[in-house]
Amino acid sequence: MEHIYQTENTCAKRISFELDGDIVHNVKFLDGGCPGNLQAVPRLVEGMSVSEIEKKLKGINCGFRGTSCADQLTKALRKALDEAQK
Repeated sequence: MEHIYQTENTCAKRISFELDGDIVHNVKFLDGGCPGNLQAVPRLVEGMSVSEIEKKLKGINCGFRGTSCADQLTKALRKALDEAQK
C-alpha cells in the first residue's frame, strides 16, 4: 500500500513509500529537493526495516532547518508503521 507523507521544513514537500510489514520499498521524494540526495536515499533504504532506517537517518539536519529529507523520511515511516499496527 502506498503512503504519502507531507514533510515539514524541507525542500521536498512530500514523500511516497510502501511498507511490507516493517520493510520499506519504493521511496520517492516529491515536489522539490536536492536531486542527487533524493535519488541516493531511496536506493540506500530499499528493503531495510523502519528501525534500521531510523538508526541511520533519524535526527540528520539540513543547515539550520532542524530536520532534513532523510529525517522526515524516518518520521513518515514511523507514523505509517504505528498506524498500521493499531
